[in-house]
Amino acid sequence: MSVETVDRVAAVTTGRPSTPLQTSWFEFLLDGSLLENHLQKSYPDPTPVQLIIQFLEQASKPSVNEQNQVQPPPDNRRNRTLKLLALKVAAHMKWDLDALEKGLTIPVLNMLLNELLCASKVPPGVKHVDLDLSTLPPTTAMAVIIYNRWAIRAIVLSSFPEKQTKPGPHQMNMLSIVQQEKEMTENILTVLKEQATDSISVLEGALQLKKDFYVHTLRTLDLLAADAAANGETECSTAGLRISADELHCQVHYDLGGIFFQQGCTDETAYEKARDHFRQTKELLTKLDSTVHVHLDEKRLAGYWNACKALTEDCDPSDSQNTPYNQINSLIRAHNYQAVIEAFIKDNVSLSLPNNFRRSVLREFLYKVQQGESSLDEVCYKLCVCNAVRDALEGEVLSVRFHQLLLKPSKRMVDFILEVCTLSLDKDRPSETSGRNMATFIKTLCETIEELPLLFVLSSHKLFMELLKEEDRKVLVEQLRKRSATINLSAKPLPSFYDIPASASVNIGQLEQQLILSLEPRRIRQILIELHGMAERPFWRVNSKWEVPPDYINVILGIKDNLTKDLVYILMAKGLHCISIKDFAHARQLFSACLELVTEFSPKLRQVMLNEMLLLEVRAHETMAAEGSKERPPPDLVSRVRGYLEMRIHDLPLRQVVGEECVAFMLNWRENDYLTLQVPPSLVMNNPYIKIGQLLASTCKELPGPKECRRTAKELWDVVVQICSMTIQHKRNNDGRVGLIKHRESSMGILYRSKFITFLKKLREPLVLTTLISLFVRLHSIVRDDIVNEVTAEHLTIWPSTLLNIQAVDVEAVAVTVKELVSYALTLNPNNQSWLITQADIYFVTNQYSAALNLYLQAGAVCSDFFTKAVPPDVYTDQVLKRMIKCCSMMNCHTQVAVLCQFLREVDYMTAFKALQEQNSHDAMDSFYDYIWDVTILEYLTHIHHKRGETEKRQIAIKAIGQTELNTSNPEEVLQLAAQKRKKRFLQAMAKLYF
Repeated sequence: MSVETVDRVAAVTTGRPSTPLQTSWFEFLLDGSLLENHLQKSYPDPTPVQLIIQFLEQASKPSVNEQNQVQPPPDNRRNRTLKLLALKVAAHMKWDLDALEKGLTIPVLNMLLNELLCASKVPPGVKHVDLDLSTLPPTTAMAVIIYNRWAIRAIVLSSFPEKQTKPGPHQMNMLSIVQQEKEMTENILTVLKEQATDSISVLEGALQLKKDFYVHTLRTLDLLAADAAANGETECSTAGLRISADELHCQVHYDLGGIFFQQGCTDETAYEKARDHFRQTKELLTKLDSTVHVHLDEKRLAGYWNACKALTEDCDPSDSQNTPYNQINSLIRAHNYQAVIEAFIKDNVSLSLPNNFRRSVLREFLYKVQQGESSLDEVCYKLCVCNAVRDALEGEVLSVRFHQLLLKPSKRMVDFILEVCTLSLDKDRPSETSGRNMATFIKTLCETIEELPLLFVLSSHKLFMELLKEEDRKVLVEQLRKRSATINLSAKPLPSFYDIPASASVNIGQLEQQLILSLEPRRIRQILIELHGMAERPFWRVNSKWEVPPDYINVILGIKDNLTKDLVYILMAKGLHCISIKDFAHARQLFSACLELVTEFSPKLRQVMLNEMLLLEVRAHETMAAEGSKERPPPDLVSRVRGYLEMRIHDLPLRQVVGEECVAFMLNWRENDYLTLQVPPSLVMNNPYIKIGQLLASTCKELPGPKECRRTAKELWDVVVQICSMTIQHKRNNDGRVGLIKHRESSMGILYRSKFITFLKKLREPLVLTTLISLFVRLHSIVRDDIVNEVTAEHLTIWPSTLLNIQAVDVEAVAVTVKELVSYALTLNPNNQSWLITQADIYFVTNQYSAALNLYLQAGAVCSDFFTKAVPPDVYTDQVLKRMIKCCSMMNCHTQVAVLCQFLREVDYMTAFKALQEQNSHDAMDSFYDYIWDVTILEYLTHIHHKRGETEKRQIAIKAIGQTELNTSNPEEVLQLAAQKRKKRFLQAMAKLYF
């Protein structure tokens, strides 16, 4: 009895509920109607592509004779039926090559389409290019077209980088199977590439046919199986699924455009053919009413079209319909480089060009400079400045190349930077975020540039005066004074933002306008007195954007005197608005006036205002710290925060955000002794933020001692796991069955996850953030259960290694939280190498190899002064290096793989040799040979180039190996210096390539 039969019997006899068993392939042989019924299901199991694989796998199994010799698959009824079933499944999928290519490997799809040719009675032994499609039966002609469409699509798809599947340690025989399949794929692709010209001719011939086409359906295949074709039914013009000529032509034009575009790298005239085919595709798509049988990616088509127009110079810079891409490319071809720079500056406002396109343009110019066009040096640095300003406006990390520019600044460069900054700010629609980011950028320039004359240029510019806050300007000016006693900068005050007329107003409208604009408490009170003398109505409603927290609204609106009520409401609302825009000076004036007012009649409101003033001071100090101030908070402020946390006044409205930010404040300033030892136990039990703060403080405080730390870390772990768990409820459906409902925002934890994340983003103390990142990384690793691809972080050993109720944890929530937390931490300190490595690992385990490699390189750059020093071995561990190697391998940058293999403690010759055997490399190949110092690898390079007959590359390898400093007879110190020199140069080259 088979295993499947045993399962079926057990399910019936025990009466246990179970999911429906997967239908086995042989059941379709036994029941002729089962296939069609199975395919009509909403979610058939096995899926259609799985069925095709199973049918063809069984039909192609070799047999063994009596002498135990392996024989080819027999041509019997069973195997013919299995092949027919595979064709019927493909017919059900309407021969959609997109779907078939996603689910089937090239060998399986090749077998399937060859069976289609055979079943469609395509004459064997005759080349397709020699067939006259117009004379063939419709389904036969369509089979030829489908096969040749797939042939050129397979060539195009094989040129794209793809993820290589690698067997795990438990799959002992998988390596040979994968290797066999790879060899079969390569053999098939070799044949398809040899026949590519014929396939293109066949498809171009199909475009000449103006009649409708017909493709096999389940019915026509059944007729073929029953030998009903004798009466000509399957060959007549009405048999099969009808596909209009326009639909097929649209698809064929798209496929031909793809193959010609792929050939364009070796034959530039092919780009013009590709452009013509893509133009025809676009015209037919517009013409077609229905595109049921057209399967193409319209976004990819648009990308192809833009690329073809750029490569064939088929665009006019003055054409208003041109895309920004085409306009930039036209300007580059016309050598109008000044216009390119101006376009980049304008784009800093419009943000129409993606950053990766802008960087690719810069890389193109840098490549030209490397090829000897030194006249483009100025264009390169100006484009680099434009990109840096764009990055600054968007709050991104500035590139390594821009930092290198700042190492050798000039007045001309600084003037250009300031000009770009001025032109990049949108004057019509000024953005608070862009203004703040630009101020940070200018502050960075002031702190980076050391030449005093250039600093004077910066500090006297209008952007310095307008964008930087008075406190920042004073700090920077003071730094300048310390550098030079001769500095005499005028401390020009900022112009007043509001111009409040002093004269009395004559009507209510003017008074209300002044009330909205004024930030001076006495003036606000005077205006309200005048308004109440003219009309009796609630003037706190004048501006719909005046808002006070819901916790306070009832207390304020309960004030009996209308004038006092309006004044308290407006002063508080304006003060809160000033805090939100970080205008703390005006906020203090407004809150102080409000406190003075409510002290006279309401102890409750007095305490409310004291709490809000405490929040104001906390936020003001945290803002200064976030902007670079190292000054600790005054003891008075710390005492007031402690007093608030311990406050116990009944019937007093309290805003949760005040307590939340007070706890964050204590953590940020390392007041761990108070949180761990002095905070009353009752507070810990009743306030979730204090509970989390105490656990975080305890864990951070005891980090040097692993045993004690593990105990407190376990408590913090349990709290976070509860927050990230889902609540599962049982609910009875209408049909009486019990279902499960999962609530992601669980009420089991002491806080909802959304509130917890909001709290985390108020923390900025590095050790606290590192501890939290470590916790979530460990939790993420446990719920993800992927030992090979684990994310790394500091202090992972303090956390538990298992989880009891792992099913209750919301895996998606944990993954999102760890990504958000690391990204937030890097906004505070983009140069923290531990966080950079963790972020890189997150990208690595999610198969985003380019982004991962970028961050691994950033981590090395920040701890080696942009690779001018050696990267510490605890940063570039063997695990990190192996991941960098895999990133390069997955991007088909095989020469980079070979160079990185030398960085390992034990050189990985096997991986290096395997990488160098690859001929389809997407990196600069022989230009990286100068970075190889291992003589064994250089000797192997010489050997393979000789074997391939690549004389020029062999000479480059011989030149590299002939350098005297690589002579193995040299002292170890000389060899080590040679290796370190090449390491630094290689990493700098990689940084320029990937940053």
